[in-house]
Order: sequence, then structure tokens, then C-alpha cells
Amino acid sequence: MKHRYRLLVACLGGITSTICHAQSTTQVNDTLRLSLKEAWLKADEHSRAIVIKRKSTEARAEEVKDAQVERYPELSVAGNAEKATNIPIYENGLFRPPVQHEVIHTLYRAGADMYLNIYNGNKQNLKIQEEKILHKIALIEQDQTISDIRYKAARIYLELQKSMIFRSLMIEDIADQRKQLIEINAFQKNGVVLKSDVLRVELELSKREMTLVQIENDILIASQKLNIIIGEPDDKVIYPSDSLDLQNNYANTYEACLNEAMQHSFAYHISEEQTQLSKIHLKEIKAIVRPKVGMYGDFYYANPQIFLYPYNPYWYSLGIGGIKASFPISSLYHNAHKVRSAAIELEKEEEMHKDTEDKVRQQVKESYLRYRESLIQIQVSKVNVAHAVENARIIKHAYFGQTALITDLLDADVQVLQTRFELAAANIQAQNKYYLLQNTIGIL
Repeated sequence: MKHRYRLLVACLGGITSTICHAQSTTQVNDTLRLSLKEAWLKADEHSRAIVIKRKSTEARAEEVKDAQVERYPELSVAGNAEKATNIPIYENGLFRPPVQHEVIHTLYRAGADMYLNIYNGNKQNLKIQEEKILHKIALIEQDQTISDIRYKAARIYLELQKSMIFRSLMIEDIADQRKQLIEINAFQKNGVVLKSDVLRVELELSKREMTLVQIENDILIASQKLNIIIGEPDDKVIYPSDSLDLQNNYANTYEACLNEAMQHSFAYHISEEQTQLSKIHLKEIKAIVRPKVGMYGDFYYANPQIFLYPYNPYWYSLGIGGIKASFPISSLYHNAHKVRSAAIELEKEEEMHKDTEDKVRQQVKESYLRYRESLIQIQVSKVNVAHAVENARIIKHAYFGQTALITDLLDADVQVLQTRFELAAANIQAQNKYYLLQNTIGIL
């Protein structure tokens, strides 16, 4: 049993040494010290989700231009060349040989025509308004994607920062435990403590070594996740350079946060624009029952002249222009239910907009309270660390004075490590909740 524990500790110690050596080599050759703002700038440029949204926004901008261009007149050119046969005339009936009537066998025509929409129930203007709103929604969705990616980058960045703090705490604690193990070994040789005490300490030390290995892997995993977002190679190790208490002095009230959310919330403004789309759709349905007026023109060259009698085999030109008007009478009864359906759809969108406003208020309230809660947790964790350190000091003195058990000593050491972890996690959580609140408000 003794050799097995020592072998396990030696193996884990060797793994830790290898990781530390690899880490020192990586720090020199393939590391990047990065602030969160720098990570955001890289994410804005390299995130595939943001690039996709930008392409969608650009496509929507072209749709707006296309709708505006449709105001211009429709122009087309055409030409044809034809061959015609003689015309058989059956003077004596269908079952007798016909008489062949000679015609002009080659026919040519080339020309252009135009149509300009003068009035069509204001449909074209409504179409342009609709495309502009869709483009605006695309811009809001693009900003929302940027904000979401920034929050995701912040969350991973903070997770990486937490893991590195945990690693430092664990390395420091392992060093302290090894010193304590040396002291307990000395007491065991003098017969002051039992051999089981040494084995218990060695077992706890091996657990810490294994936890350190897990923390190292957490760092590598978080680094890869962040590298994918910011466009760096997978094996690049990121070292966060921001301090933990950067945002702990955020003092806005809930009312101020809510007012900002009503001005900047992505979901709220998207819902608002969707309601406008429904209003335009209702107008488009109503515009069906309106007259259509347009100007048209046709000009062509042709050969032969068969427009007026007598015909002749010569080139001629002809231009025709006019105004055309039409009114869809059947729409008076076909369109009634469509208008009612569009009106109901608008009422639904208005209710959905109110529902979105309710959700935004709830999300802002929750994010605000959770952020404030995380700040209180930091203060509680600081007090817990002080109590745990003092308790460990008292228990250690009692153990070496033979008035406490080894389990008490180990529990006290675990409490110190745990409270330090909790303090680091509380600081990271406060940062996380701060950025989540900003993302919810729409100002990240």
C-alpha cells in the first residue's frame, strides 16, 4: 500500500512537471497576451457568424436598391426574321388541287417597346418601404449577433481566466501540502503521529495533482474555443491580461438599465419593425383594389409593309404611344377576406410586440439582480477565505500539538482551497453577469 501511494504521487508529479515544462515552452513560442477588448476586435473581424450576418445585411441593401430601380420604365428590344410559304387557295374545294397565291416570302422586324408605371395603388412605394424595413431588421440582427459573439467571447475569456487562477491556487496549495507532508513524515518517524496520517496526506496530495491536470486541460479547451472565435490557430494559448475587478463598480439603477434597454434592446426593436411590416402588408392588400395606370410606347422597323393596304415589299417604321388604365373589378369581392386576415395579423404583431417588451423587462430585471447578487457573493467569499485561513491555522497548531485529528487538518486545508476557489469564481461570475446585463440591454 505504501509503495502504491508513493508511485501514484510520483506519477502525478511527473505529469505535472511535464505540463509545466510544456507550458513554459508554449509561453515562449506560441502564446498571446490579450485583453478582452482586443479579443472583441478580433472576434468582430473573424467570427464566421458575424461574417454571415454581414453578408445577409449586404444582400438586403441590394434588395432595397432593386426595389427603387423598379420605378424606372421597362424597356426591351426585339427582332425577328421569318420565311413564309405561298398561300394555297382551294377554289374548287379541299379535295381539289389548290391555287398557289404568291406572297412576300422574307419578313423582317426590329423594334423597342417601353412601359412606365404611373400609378399602381402605391404598391411600388410600399415595396420600397418594406425592403427598407427588412434591411433595418437585418442591421439590428447583425448588431445582435456581434453582441452575442462578444458575450460568448467574454464568457470563454473569463472561463479561461478562472482556470488560470485555479491553476495558480492549486500549484501554490500543492507546494504547501508537500511542505506539510515533510513535517508530518518527520513527526511519524519520531512516533508522534501514525503512519495512516502520512498516507491520508499523500492521498489528498495525489487528488490535488489530478485536479491540476484537469485544470490544465480546461485551459487548453477554453483556449481553443476562444481561438476559433477570434481567428487564431487552435493551439495558440491565450493569456488574459484584464484584472478581475474591472467592472465591479457598475452603479446604474434598475430603472436606468431598463430605460437603456428600451432604447437599445435588439429583440424589442426587431419586434417593433416586424409590427411596421405588418402595417405595410395590410396597405399592400388594400392597394390591390385600386386602378393601374401606365404609359406605353412601341417603335419598330419592318419589311414588308403589311400594316396598311395595299401591301408592298419595302422597309417602313412605326411608332405608337399611349396611356393604359385598368381596374380589377373582381378584387372588390376577392380581396375582402385577405384584408381581414392582414388586419388580424397586424393585431397579432402588436400583441407580440407588447409580449416582447414584457420579456425584455423581465430579462433586464433578472440580469440586474443576478449581477448585484454576484457582487454580494464576492464580499461573502472574501470573509469566508479569511475565516477558513484562520481556522486552518488553529487546526494545524492543534494537530501538531496532538489535540486534533488528521481528518480535521485535511478538512481545514480543503476549506481554505475551496474558499479561495469560490472567491475567484465569484469575481469571474460578477464579470460574467455584468457582460450578460450589457448584452441584454443591447449595449455590449
